[in-house]
Amino acid sequence: MIRTLLVANRGEIASRIFRTCRMMGLRTVAVYAAPDATLPFVREADIAVALGGSSATESYLVVEKILDAARRSGADAIHPGFGFLSENASFAQAVIDAGLTWVGPTPANITAMGTKVEAKVLAASAGVPVLPSAVAEGDDPAGWAAAATSVGYPVLVKASSGGGGRGMRIVTAAASLIEAVTGARREALASFGDATVFLERYLPAPRHIEFQVFGDTHGNVIHLGERECSVQRRHQKIVEEAPSPVLGEEMRELMAGAAVGLARAIGYVGAGTVEFLYDDSGGTPEFFFLEMNTRLQVEHPVTEFLTGSDLVQWQIDVANGLPLPLRQDQVERRGHAIEVRLYAEDPTNGFLPTFGHLHTYEIGRSGPGLRYEHGVESGSDVTTFFDPMLAKVVAHAPTRLAAASRLADALSAMAIHGVTVNRDYLVAVLSDADFLAGATTTAFVDAHPGLLTAGVSPADELAHVAAVVVASARSRHASDLWSFAPTGWRNVPSQRHEMTLRSGERSVRVDFEWSSARPDQVRLMIDEIDHPVGIVRHERTHDADELTLDLGAITRSVRVSSKCDLMWANSAAGQTAWSLEPRFTPPAAGAAAGGPIAPVPGRVVAVHVVEGQPVVAGDALVTMEAMKMEHRIEADVDGVVTELRCAVGDQVDAHQLLVVLG
Repeated sequence: MIRTLLVANRGEIASRIFRTCRMMGLRTVAVYAAPDATLPFVREADIAVALGGSSATESYLVVEKILDAARRSGADAIHPGFGFLSENASFAQAVIDAGLTWVGPTPANITAMGTKVEAKVLAASAGVPVLPSAVAEGDDPAGWAAAATSVGYPVLVKASSGGGGRGMRIVTAAASLIEAVTGARREALASFGDATVFLERYLPAPRHIEFQVFGDTHGNVIHLGERECSVQRRHQKIVEEAPSPVLGEEMRELMAGAAVGLARAIGYVGAGTVEFLYDDSGGTPEFFFLEMNTRLQVEHPVTEFLTGSDLVQWQIDVANGLPLPLRQDQVERRGHAIEVRLYAEDPTNGFLPTFGHLHTYEIGRSGPGLRYEHGVESGSDVTTFFDPMLAKVVAHAPTRLAAASRLADALSAMAIHGVTVNRDYLVAVLSDADFLAGATTTAFVDAHPGLLTAGVSPADELAHVAAVVVASARSRHASDLWSFAPTGWRNVPSQRHEMTLRSGERSVRVDFEWSSARPDQVRLMIDEIDHPVGIVRHERTHDADELTLDLGAITRSVRVSSKCDLMWANSAAGQTAWSLEPRFTPPAAGAAAGGPIAPVPGRVVAVHVVEGQPVVAGDALVTMEAMKMEHRIEADVDGVVTELRCAVGDQVDAHQLLVVLG
């Protein structure tokens, strides 16, 4: 029986597994890379073992280090979480060979479903529908072209190993095939150690629907229903829900039967997910096998909410040789659950990952029907070494509409300062009419570009601006040095004061004056419109200003926090970030000129040009890898490459000039 469990993973999934272990009375062991030393999961474990190194290839992917940590800590079992080594059959076998209990599917299960090419063959033999596909074999582009023709354009280039959208490219015409296959191979090799890619018929707007299956060592296999994960960016899920808003009972049973049948065909043990593409664009609904993930999924809390089950406990019990706790006819699902993935990324900049110091990370809503799976806390550093997912937030309610509303409210009430995240975008998705109507296909993100710039309403932004003005002006007035002077830039009390606030690329000039008779009133002029503001409450703490403001007989409560020259306003409506623009424009900072710069810190994995080569706008110059993603750096203008300032393998900083164009 398992007594001490080592989790060969990091962040929120390690914390989540530790929570179940504590409930079961098990000792826990964390392993960590150097950048993760101060993250919550490390201190939540009973024992923590440093792996050394900064990147995944130096730490979480080194089998010898994980096994050594198990020996040194006295662990008798290893849970892989998801990602990293979770679907590595050789690692699973090494754990077993070391005399430890492997909490996961058998090495044979992982091998059977470990490559998408072989998994499709097994699925077809089990009677599960599959899409036309062909392997891009060898290094001959003519062979790739022939394979693509046999499948039929458009095709999707996919890595045979791994998942998460890595090593995946859409190709609509033969002219783009060579670059897509080459890039997909490179990314697949870097992410999964296997450069094999294949071509599959591309469906422009299907739904992504998966079924949670579970097997034990006694021959029992059941399913716990489906999850729909169609809202994706870069082929990676950002919203998951259950049940699917589109499946009827007949189709649900048909797909569930296919999932369980495939699991039974390979003698599956433990938690697994069979993923399908569901397409009803032609009038007749069809589904096709996509892949099987032989591990616990990121989105498993959705199923746990609906069934009232702890899937991590199920995994541990199955690893201990116990039978499944339920028969198929005992599985019940209640209500609706939705999960979102909170990423450090900027939706307005192509969902590019972000990084930095997380000054504040606080939830504003709690209670039944809400669940937070955190990987960070206030004071954490978001680095470029690992996946940018910070947390998962999940809501459960009797209906889909209620679950979406509860989740949007919980996200809006969070205070996240210091790192740009996708929270506002997620709130916009959950509030969108098409989403609420269940019109969710894998094309949802591209079909709704207006959601990318979503934020608080104009009325709420006015309250935020007023709160920032009052907090910053009163803070200056209260200081020992300036208490004798009026607030704002002017030193003549009879004149209006002014300040310019910047939020992203937008500047807001605010003229304001205090009432001579009522110190609790201030008049703001924004865009030549007067806004009388009553200060109902203003309490200062060591790190924030708590304000309740009266704007036209409507009161709003806003919390203003500041760090250096940045200010954040938080209310029930959401968050805005502001900086005070200097009165006089500082000298130019000397931004890099002459060519494209690195958008984030990362490693150069390909240089596509040589010095002296003519290029036109849009040509690929350099490919970088950062936060487990590839970033294509393109020429902004026509020109000639006069200097290369990077080479393959170089580690480059954000905003570093990579190629000089003349």
